[in-house]
Amino acid sequence: MKFGIFYEHQLPRPWAEDSEYRLLQNSLAQIELADKLGYDFAWEVEHHFLEEYSHSSAPEVFLAAASQRTKNIRLGHGIIQLTTNHPARVAERVSTLDLLSHGRVEFGIGEAASVTELHPFDRRFRDKRSIWEDAVKCCLPMFWSEGWEYEGEWFKFPLRNVIPKSRQKPHPPLWVACSQLETIRMAGMRGMGALGFQFLSADMAHKWVGVYYNSYVKRLQKLCDYKTNPNIALVSGFMCSPTDEEAQKKAEGWTFFAFALRFYNAHGPVAPGTVNLWEEYQKFKKTPEGQKVATGGLIGSPETLRKRLAAFEDSHIDQVILLNQAGKNTHEDICSSLELFAKEVMPEFQAREPEHQAWKKRVLAGEIELPDVEPDPEKEKLETAMARGRA
Repeated sequence: MKFGIFYEHQLPRPWAEDSEYRLLQNSLAQIELADKLGYDFAWEVEHHFLEEYSHSSAPEVFLAAASQRTKNIRLGHGIIQLTTNHPARVAERVSTLDLLSHGRVEFGIGEAASVTELHPFDRRFRDKRSIWEDAVKCCLPMFWSEGWEYEGEWFKFPLRNVIPKSRQKPHPPLWVACSQLETIRMAGMRGMGALGFQFLSADMAHKWVGVYYNSYVKRLQKLCDYKTNPNIALVSGFMCSPTDEEAQKKAEGWTFFAFALRFYNAHGPVAPGTVNLWEEYQKFKKTPEGQKVATGGLIGSPETLRKRLAAFEDSHIDQVILLNQAGKNTHEDICSSLELFAKEVMPEFQAREPEHQAWKKRVLAGEIELPDVEPDPEKEKLETAMARGRA
């Protein structure tokens, strides 16, 4: 497997005048450290107006800064919102970042998840999938066409040459955000890498892998003539410490990620300053559901993480994305966790990457048949709730 780190730029209240400044500067230092330690990817989200949950509204600026402090780590948009950005501006920014980083960009795209984000951009929740598909058709040919025009349902673009062009040809690798089995199926069908923003058990990960590759191999339907990227990456809460008890204590707020995202999905639009999410989260942790999720994730000693990762490795996912900057996890604890994991755990899994690639080559060639399942929304809802407690 490969390993990534993940940034929402979470900033729970209370805030000091320099809180956002320190948040971004510490994140850059963490990515620079991860690059030196041999991590494979650094992923950065795009969100708007989601107080405390994500102060990351300009990922292209942050990743450009990271590109000048790193040499090898891949820099991932996880994701760019195609619903709230014009396709030409997306192509321009991604191509510029790819040039600045010497071709290290991963191009993740998605729809946005809440009315708090969508409505200020004159977008409606019910339209977001059709807007996303139209944006893909409009945007991607801009990377390789020296003259491109488009007329679709949501976007109309006159004949222009969108410049600059990316260093990676015809474009950086494509990914799409996934949070349930239905979107994993869609990602495979569209030929894009799947960024799994859901906390899964190893059993569920195995199911997602089968659904994804069956969709890719048997039901591929690209939206336009882009290069496919068959890959699955799953996000997991993360903290590595000498003991399980110490890791749990240092990662006390990691489930703030899931709690806050669910809050914004269920409540909206949220008026500025009307909710203290960190206080609401403290109440949630005392509930039976909050107690269940508190023990999940890749949080523990090197030996504990080695055992949990072995189960994910058996499911044949391509990448584990480690969610370390979450809640009020400190800069010092994040850095020490990255260092210990890179020393004690990560190398052995990275060393087996050639074996995984050989397996995947046979799957893509149709030589290995994977189990497939039909979508069952109620069953998926139950399994997701259970997975939060045992991931």
